[in-house]
Amino acid sequence: MKTNRGAAKRIRKTGSGKLARRRAYGAHILTKKNRKRKRRLRSGTLASKADARRVRRMLPGK
Repeated sequence: MKTNRGAAKRIRKTGSGKLARRRAYGAHILTKKNRKRKRRLRSGTLASKADARRVRRMLPGK
């Protein structure tokens, strides 16, 4: 089974086996977003449980 290269570049596995990702909407059009929102977008987060199974299928080697 092939690894989905787009997913591999965006998602990594944590030590406990959870899936870490970046938050969306933090790359452009930052002028209209307030400071608090931009600060929150800088921090990463975990993929939701609902998406985890689908994401793991995209990353068979991990």
